[in-house]
Amino acid sequence: MAGAASNGADGAGQERFLADAAARGLKVDIVERPAARSLEEAAGILGISPADIVKSLVVKHKDGTFLFALVPGDRQISWPKLRTLVGVNKLSLPPADMALEATGYERGTITPLGSTTPWPVYADATITGRRISMGAGAHGYSAFVDADALTSALDAVVADISDPA
Repeated sequence: MAGAASNGADGAGQERFLADAAARGLKVDIVERPAARSLEEAAGILGISPADIVKSLVVKHKDGTFLFALVPGDRQISWPKLRTLVGVNKLSLPPADMALEATGYERGTITPLGSTTPWPVYADATITGRRISMGAGAHGYSAFVDADALTSALDAVVADISDPA
């Protein structure tokens, strides 16, 4: 199991995030911020709307593999849409310890960039065409990035995978 050195507790998660972004030629801006109790509070701290924060959700396949679903903060995964797109009957959100083991990141810091395993990425179509905020691999930090550059750099499948929250 991944330990403190890989989960962002000592900055290693953020280092992995930045190294991966640089390797992909992706420009990211990291902002330090106080802890937030909710996505809405984080958006207020950052001066953006909840829709501009993209949640990086780890999703588990029945076969034990994973994928990332990138969904705006004001929306939620549409399980029927995502299952159809992936071509499977069952997907689920894993427990926090399993998400940590699959990505090297604790919940609240998860991002496809710098994940210890490069799982496939599915991005909701509503994130495109703008600058977004997302987890930066460590608690207390957010990253700002152009969504189109991000989805291109990650070779993400961009599709309708969400519903209003």
